[in-house]
This record gives sequence, C-alpha cells and structure tokens, in this order.
Amino acid sequence: MARKKGREIHGWLIVDKPAGVGSTDVVGKVRWALDAKKAGHAGTLDPDATGVLAIALGEATKTVPILTEALKAYDFTVNWGAETASDDASGAVLKTSDIRPDAAAIRAALPAFTGEIMQVPPNVSAVKVDGERAYDLAREGEAVALAARPLWVESLELLGSTPDTAELRMVCGKGGYVRSIARDLGRALGCLGHVARLRRIWSGPFDAEDGIGFDRIDRANQAEIEAALLPLQAALADLPQLQATEMGATRILNGNPGQVLGHAEFGEEVWVSREGRALCIGRYMGGEVHPSRVFNLQPN
Repeated sequence: MARKKGREIHGWLIVDKPAGVGSTDVVGKVRWALDAKKAGHAGTLDPDATGVLAIALGEATKTVPILTEALKAYDFTVNWGAETASDDASGAVLKTSDIRPDAAAIRAALPAFTGEIMQVPPNVSAVKVDGERAYDLAREGEAVALAARPLWVESLELLGSTPDTAELRMVCGKGGYVRSIARDLGRALGCLGHVARLRRIWSGPFDAEDGIGFDRIDRANQAEIEAALLPLQAALADLPQLQATEMGATRILNGNPGQVLGHAEFGEEVWVSREGRALCIGRYMGGEVHPSRVFNLQPN
C-alpha cells in the first residue's frame, strides 16, 4: 500500500509555544492536525521557553532562511547567585555566589553585551561538535568546549529588578542564546546567573500575541487552524517586492531570469509576484530578477 503523503498546504502558522514542549514536537503536531505534506520551523525555542514559533508549511519552507536571518526579541528573567550546567533553571548548580547586583550595576554592564559580540553557546545546545549535538555529548558526560561565535545584539535593556532577579529584553540576530547572555552577564557582575524564564515575543514580522495556542492544534480544530494561516509572503516583509511581466513570470517559473517592473538596488535580494501570486525570491539585476527559490503555487 502506498504511503499517504498528506495535503499540499502553503503558508505560515504562528504558534504561541508553551513551556514543556519541544519545537519539533510542535511542528509534528501542526503537520498532523492539518494533514500537511511538508512543515518546518524557523528557529528553535528551548523546551522551557515560550512564545513565537513560526511554522512554515509547503512552499513557505523555501522562505525559512529569510526569517532565520531576521531580528528576534526575547523577554527573560535572570536569577542571580547560581550558575548551572545548562545556563537555565533545569541544569545542575555548578557554582554559587552571595553577591547581588543593584539596578545601576546591571545597567552599567549591559553596553558590553550590545552590538557585535562574541558568544559561547551553552553546553546544552544544538550546536554540532564533530557531527554530534552538544546536548547529546553533555548527556553522555563528555566535556564540551564550544567555540565563541559572533552575534549581533541590537539592544539589551533592563525592564525591572529585585535583589535576586533581573527582567531583561534583548533584540538580536541569528544564532543568539539568551542563556549565554544570562551566564556571561552574571560572570561580568561577579554574582553568577542563569535564565529562569524565557519568552520570544516576536520574530521578524511575527508576534507572539498573534499566535495560535498550542492547545488549539488538533484535527478537530482544522478549520480554525487553517483560518489562522498566513500567506507565504508574510515572511518576506523585509524584502523589496517587484512585479513580473507576463513573459517574465513564465520565465521565472521555469527557473530563468525574468523581466520585472519596479526598481531595486542592483544585486539586491527581492521577491517577485504576478497578479497576487508569489513567484520567487531572487536577485535584481537591472530590469530582470534571477531567481534563487521558485515557488510552486497554483494561480489565484
């Protein structure tokens, strides 16, 4: 018997992920609930974290790299006085400190963590070491030495504090680990620290407050979920949009450079549509767009 492939569904579903659920588990449940042929997410959230998890369906998976590069915002709580093996509350305590920073000290330390910084990921992370995930090695008891990597931090601000905690908001680029910020900030302040609460409040154009609840993702609610789907191009808000001519659209859909109307910077990444139908992502090369990803969507 042939294996059922699922339905062709294209677009984005924004889920407000609860704590205690893995990102891949959310993707799997969305795919099951919609009987979708293809699904993926645009940026992992730790199991204990909440907030925006953007699920791409069908041809929208071709836009995942665009959203992955977008800025993201996190609200999080740091508990002072302890550093843990995972840099969050789930890990074993490694060191403790009786020092507690005041709000002025915290604010004074934040500029060192903004702009282009070098960040060492947590040992319990999805970073690969010789082909294996760091969290798998950590579970096996192996010592993991992860290399520092660059991270763009657009902003890091203190929202509030108590003697034992700090509430912060960070806006950063691709590959940022909030747990590393908490760990390194605690070390800089001499008090040690780890993440106690983490919520991604927005990712690119998608906001947590617009997300569907995880408890609503069920086959019994298929119509409700479909009503919450956003079009593929929702992830392309930061790219210039150009319109293809009739002949240009035909060429683009065959993977060839096609004529477009409008203008962008030479070599700039753009997306192209025709009569409301998204056609491709590509590079503008003076009157034509050279497609890099073509969308196989039915005409409207």
